Amino acid sequence: MVSLHPALDHGVKPGTGSFAGGTLVCACADRPVKVKITGDVAHNHACGCTKCWKPDGAAFSIVAVTGRDNVEVIENGDKLAVVDPSALIQRHACTECGVHMYGPVERDHPFQGLDFIHPERFEEAGWMAPGFAAFVSSVIEAGVDPAEMDGIRKRLGDLGLAPYDCLSPALMDYIATWTARKNGVLK
Repeated sequence: MVSLHPALDHGVKPGTGSFAGGTLVCACADRPVKVKITGDVAHNHACGCTKCWKPDGAAFSIVAVTGRDNVEVIENGDKLAVVDPSALIQRHACTECGVHMYGPVERDHPFQGLDFIHPERFEEAGWMAPGFAAFVSSVIEAGVDPAEMDGIRKRLGDLGLAPYDCLSPALMDYIATWTARKNGVLK
């Protein structure tokens, strides 16, 4: 059986509904990078894309968004570097352990002003639980046997994480609305 993610393999832990934020910490024992996040996260999900950071052995990442103004590097930011400067999400990763700490979207895009983070890196508990799974088929590109996909989709469904091969319908609607407004189709 494929490990989805350590935070999913034994069930989805619900959020408190009152998470006020906390500190994301990389995996370094010496001089860990710390990033303060104000407020709870949004659109938390399991992501199968090949760009997101995943714990060793996991097929999926856990990734959510927060507003750009809610993100502050508070310790050892000198260890951060952008993984792929050409990517939409400018993933800032620790150069020593490889954990992606935050990823702003800075160019003209529906997600501009948002930062993507991995909430399982919070020191504190209670953050919003994952609510869906995105880019599920992409785990094949990372080496998962295609024969495992029916079982993976079933397990995600059993966890209450609707499996999509794009984003959730709400996020796809948001992107389409932004595009329609930008093009003058909607006001």
